[in-house]
Amino acid sequence: MVVTDGSQDPGTPVTRVGIAVDVPEPWCGFLTRRRAEAGDPQAAYVPAHLTLLGPTDVPLASLPAVERHLAEVAAAHRPYLLHLRGTGTFRPITEVVFVVVAAGISECELLAAAIGQAPELRRESRFPYHPHVTVAQDVAPEALDRVYEDLADFSALFKVEKFTLFSHNGDARWQPRRDFPLGG
Repeated sequence: MVVTDGSQDPGTPVTRVGIAVDVPEPWCGFLTRRRAEAGDPQAAYVPAHLTLLGPTDVPLASLPAVERHLAEVAAAHRPYLLHLRGTGTFRPITEVVFVVVAAGISECELLAAAIGQAPELRRESRFPYHPHVTVAQDVAPEALDRVYEDLADFSALFKVEKFTLFSHNGDARWQPRRDFPLGG
């Protein structure tokens, strides 16, 4: 469900965007396959990633201003190391198992907060921002348990040098629109 600030005119053409840090190979393919094996249908449409801004409707006319804002945010933040290690869950609040961000949490939080400063990208959220990589969502409890245990020893360390603006026009898969290199 997308929640906007309600200030958009219902007749204004919009596009749905999201902003994420891609998990590089070989870990992306591995985590995405593991999500599919758990029976999560989103695995077919959303490769492994760390969300900085969840799905948000933006007026099409505002995309150039959004991209300028994102370029400024990226230029103001340095590349950083992201360490993914082990598993966590949001149960019983939501039926989600994720790979934990063991290092790079503050950098992700600062990026997400800066991104959300653009008026077009402000959105209400049901939960506070918590950087993570989802590996199973809304599947049978047994499948959640298996993923949680199977990936308990997972570890990946990589440098985050960019984030990506994605758009979704109703087709099945999110499409990368533009990369924003950190540090300009």
